[in-house]
Amino acid sequence: MDLLITVFLIVLLLAVLGSGLWIGLALLGVAVVAMELFTQRPVGDSMLLTIWGSTSSWTLTALPLFLWMGEILFRTRLSEGMFRGLAPWIGALPGRLLHTNVIGCAIFAAVSGSSAATCATIGKITLPELKKRGYPDAMAVGTLAGAGTLGLLIPPSIIMIVYGVAANVSIAKLFMAGVLPGILLALLFMGYIVVWALRHPEQVPPADAPLPLAAKLRESRHLIPVVVLIVLVLGSIYGGIATATEAAALGVAGALGLAAVEGSLSWQAFREGLAAATRVYCMIGLILAGAAFLTLAMGFIGLPRHLAEFIGALQLSPFALMLGLTVFFIVLGCFLDGISMVVLTMAVLLPTVQKAGFDLIWFGIFVVLVVELAQITPPVGFNLFVLQGLTRRDITWIARRSMPLFALMLGFVLLLWFVPGIATWLPARL
Repeated sequence: MDLLITVFLIVLLLAVLGSGLWIGLALLGVAVVAMELFTQRPVGDSMLLTIWGSTSSWTLTALPLFLWMGEILFRTRLSEGMFRGLAPWIGALPGRLLHTNVIGCAIFAAVSGSSAATCATIGKITLPELKKRGYPDAMAVGTLAGAGTLGLLIPPSIIMIVYGVAANVSIAKLFMAGVLPGILLALLFMGYIVVWALRHPEQVPPADAPLPLAAKLRESRHLIPVVVLIVLVLGSIYGGIATATEAAALGVAGALGLAAVEGSLSWQAFREGLAAATRVYCMIGLILAGAAFLTLAMGFIGLPRHLAEFIGALQLSPFALMLGLTVFFIVLGCFLDGISMVVLTMAVLLPTVQKAGFDLIWFGIFVVLVVELAQITPPVGFNLFVLQGLTRRDITWIARRSMPLFALMLGFVLLLWFVPGIATWLPARL
């Protein structure tokens, strides 16, 4: 009977999502059906209490603030300065300016928290420049698709905030846990560019005339505003001065102040950035509310417990469980965005992974990595949509070009399993 109920609700959810209805409303609708048909609980009271509780969390306040900070940077000249500051220093590396995709995404990820915002902002800066200088579109787009996912891993990260709220773990520790994996993954992407460039030297345009050290240092001044913002946000968290929410408020104030100082903050940019952040947060908030109510309905029915018992009865080793969850999230990423994946699955999966002995901080980084993989899996890969809008290329063409980066991230998931200290070493010292 439980299996039939589970299959019915999954089919109903997929059908409603496939109809084009908003994800949050689809989750709420399926939860109402589940509560009405399979429980004796009052639906109205349960829905109101759950929606209020899921959307009024103080910890969640950091989310709209980080979104707003990213929108401010997206609409001002602060992000453009990164390309000018980075370009003179990487001309000697094999692959040359292709590395601006990775380094730019890593830097912007440290102040935006959003994969889509990172991919869109850096893409608008680097893709026209790389095309103008003769770099192949396939490598420019492919490396940007992969590197854009660093917006989820390098703190502050919106997905980490959502996971931290769902799993009731320290967001500051999650942020610290993402630093080393983010840096290593960025270096892995740069290593791929180096290997590609050494194998295809004829496709790499000649280097620009070398600049003297004094000129390089002058160009590096354009990096100062973004570095100041990174230190302000992350330094206040890791220094114990501010919580994640307070650091997000500092980040917004810092982004507004820096944009005003450099003269790129207009009333129109301010208004549009605030409106865009509000729209995105309302979408996320509706998904969180719908997922919370669906989680409650599933709990009343007993599905999480039954699923945990079923997985436990399979007697999977922790490694086999990790591989199964990797495949599960990649498949789920073909149909849902990252935030929906996290809020839909955590209530069901957390009891199982805790029973298997997984550290919840480590598991949070694992989830972020597999959600990163989902960002470049068609048909619902957000980074693919962003790049399609920037390049007007077919989404399958973009997906094919990003496959080498996809494979590297899969390999990194395995590395994280065999060397868990990559994620747990820094938080243990917080």
